[in-house]
Amino acid sequence: MAPKGYPAEFGRRVIDLVDAGRPVAAVAAELGISGQSIYTWRRQARIDAGVEPGMRTAEHAELVALRKRVRELETELAIHRRATELLKGDGDPKGGTRRSE
Repeated sequence: MAPKGYPAEFGRRVIDLVDAGRPVAAVAAELGISGQSIYTWRRQARIDAGVEPGMRTAEHAELVALRKRVRELETELAIHRRATELLKGDGDPKGGTRRSE
């Protein structure tokens, strides 16, 4: 819920202050954060609670992890394809192609 620079617990406590009736501007000034951050955290908390449509925090974390894994697998596949080319003798280890004479 809270951005990378702040712990999630901090974001939850800020939202609790706003939900208790404190003005966003006052909480932001007191804590030295932007009001927009508070609005963003509050909206994400509402999404996580199922009140508003959107991507939940857990779903976003899973999506990020899956995208990272896909990149890793694509890199591994490229390495294996290159190794196969080299073992067949079709490629030059420096990246070029060999000419048959």
